[in-house]
Amino acid sequence: MSRLGKSKSSIEEKQVFRYEAPWPIYAMDWSNKEFNGHRLAIGSFLEDTENKLQIITRAGQTKQYATRNQPDFVVLAETSCYYPITKVLWTPVKVGFCLRESDLIVTSSDQLRVYELIDTSRGHSIVRRRELAHVKQNDFCAPITSFDWNKVDTSLVVTSSIDTTCTVWNIETGQATTQLIAHDRDVYDVAFMHQSPDMFASVGADGTIRLFDLRALENSTIVYESPPIHNQKFASAISNGSQPLLRIEFNHCNPNLLATFSMDSDSIKILDIRYPTTPVIELMHKSIVNCFNWAPNNPDKIVSGGDDQQIQIWDTVEYYNQRYSETFVINKPYLNYTAPEEIHCIRWNTVIPNWIAIGFGRTVQTVHI
Repeated sequence: MSRLGKSKSSIEEKQVFRYEAPWPIYAMDWSNKEFNGHRLAIGSFLEDTENKLQIITRAGQTKQYATRNQPDFVVLAETSCYYPITKVLWTPVKVGFCLRESDLIVTSSDQLRVYELIDTSRGHSIVRRRELAHVKQNDFCAPITSFDWNKVDTSLVVTSSIDTTCTVWNIETGQATTQLIAHDRDVYDVAFMHQSPDMFASVGADGTIRLFDLRALENSTIVYESPPIHNQKFASAISNGSQPLLRIEFNHCNPNLLATFSMDSDSIKILDIRYPTTPVIELMHKSIVNCFNWAPNNPDKIVSGGDDQQIQIWDTVEYYNQRYSETFVINKPYLNYTAPEEIHCIRWNTVIPNWIAIGFGRTVQTVHI
């Protein structure tokens, strides 16, 4: 992003678009439809029971705001939800299948909620279609930490929870198809393997990556276990001796690769599930990592953000050229961009891959790369 380093010229050429939300942002995702390529869903992070799900779009995409002094983004629709949204995803688009006239959006918090965005000539509205909670004891639902939407069988969503379980839902019927105890402690994230309707992996407070197959759930494979904790009181209180792993995502183009990072870590570890236990690549930030996202159309690129205010795009192709037997450490990103604050969320546009969305504080920026 060398051109993005020159912030003045970037803004003049509209390489950066900005939206200021009325509340802190945590969850965010791009629409997967071609004709809605600059549409985003964002979720608030308020320590309250009055949070918001909002749909925004680039102002130039709506006739109502096609004026000379238009803002960068406008709000299409908004709805209230109870607790902070831990993740939001739009309907995956399957190649060769007819598109729905309207979009489905799924969010996680105290429950899994399915919304429909209705687009009409008179405006836009968000309608809640389903609320899914797998555990109810005395009206208490174990909070859902994260989820993922299967891109091969788009009726399936898998959730992770602090009650140590992962649950697979059929969102068309509203029924849980299976629930399993995935970890010894809280489960923080879960992800389907791309190009697979059956395989998914999860991470949690016990510091392990576990790989599951929906066709044989009686067994799981521990792909990786993080090293022991040293002098981290908070992490040791929630784990069993290993560094808790917070996020996981499979490479969009090479399903053998996945990325993860641990609590308070300044690096992202990339593993090849064919050669488990040892990361094949480690990407080094200058401060704590908060988020990452694989490129949708390139197996070698991944973007990350953290407390160092850096958005960094990494190119891992050198690893494949060298094929080191030990972990290949990359200290210098391929491109980087400095944001005004610590980065909390980052998403690569799947429809227009030369755009990335970043979230910090109350701000969303979309950045052209």
